[in-house]
Amino acid sequence: MSIKVLITDHPASTPDVEREVLSTLGAEVVVAPSTDEATLAELAGDVDAIITCFAKVTDRVLDAAVRCRTVARTGVGVDNIDVARATQLGMIVTNVPEYCTDEVADHTLMLILALSRRLGPLVADTAAGGWDRNLTPVPMRLRGKTLALLGTGTIGRALIPRAQAIGMDVVACNRGRATPPGVRSVPGLAALFAEADVLSLHLPLTPETEGIIDRSALAAMKPSALLVNTARGGLVDTPSLTEALAAGEIAGAALDVTEPEPLPAAHRLRGLPNVLLTPHIAFSSDGSLADLSRFAAGNVVGVLRGSLPSSVVNPDVLESPGLRGKGVTHS
Repeated sequence: MSIKVLITDHPASTPDVEREVLSTLGAEVVVAPSTDEATLAELAGDVDAIITCFAKVTDRVLDAAVRCRTVARTGVGVDNIDVARATQLGMIVTNVPEYCTDEVADHTLMLILALSRRLGPLVADTAAGGWDRNLTPVPMRLRGKTLALLGTGTIGRALIPRAQAIGMDVVACNRGRATPPGVRSVPGLAALFAEADVLSLHLPLTPETEGIIDRSALAAMKPSALLVNTARGGLVDTPSLTEALAAGEIAGAALDVTEPEPLPAAHRLRGLPNVLLTPHIAFSSDGSLADLSRFAAGNVVGVLRGSLPSSVVNPDVLESPGLRGKGVTHS
């Protein structure tokens, strides 16, 4: 029986890199014409692996994939995959955890700079023929200001020296893990929110972190504070943020990710002058996209050849009697 791999969607303009890597298996590659659940469930029926970027790989899709051994995410977060159901069915779920660290840290710093300099309205007004230095509030001087990190994983840690290079004081609240060198520890979330001149989010989206930036968190922040999110849109309660920005309860927000994503065309956040939006692009560069596709497809090749990728999201499945593909090496 020939090997078949379903690509639900892909980060680059074409899945050429994935095809090249999968050709080492002689695999037939099927690219989904759309990412709706019914289409993916129909296509998944006879595949050995699924590669997905943003498409939702639901329990219905996984249940239909009766011979699938692995689901590979072309990205870091796996909140678009029903990992619990994949584990129950004996499928190994993989991701690519560190392909875009520099890109996201750079994009985050860019958003901090642009937001603090009130760049959005100034650029738009100048492009439209204006020349008004007083169009926005006076820009914020970042030197000496406090950058509060909510999350100090790989990307959060990469942001630290970038922020320190422009003179910012970096603080974090690390429950259960060591505070990175050069970062001041604060005792809890309330203190983190209260100290922040800029609050930058770098958490995965889990049931525990969903909506962590809610009405009470925003109320704890300074009226002059800025919020930056390049992690996951679901970390922020969007209605609460919209109201806080419109009421001037915080000074501004820069979002590369939103909930929902994309925002509806008429959403109020799109029209607020103290908001900068980018279309979930922080991860992207000519280098990172190639790495991402190559590593994700490589994870599939590894599993289907019986070896274990380094980035298994659901390691419990490896001890499951229902593990699909008993040739997988656990060491």
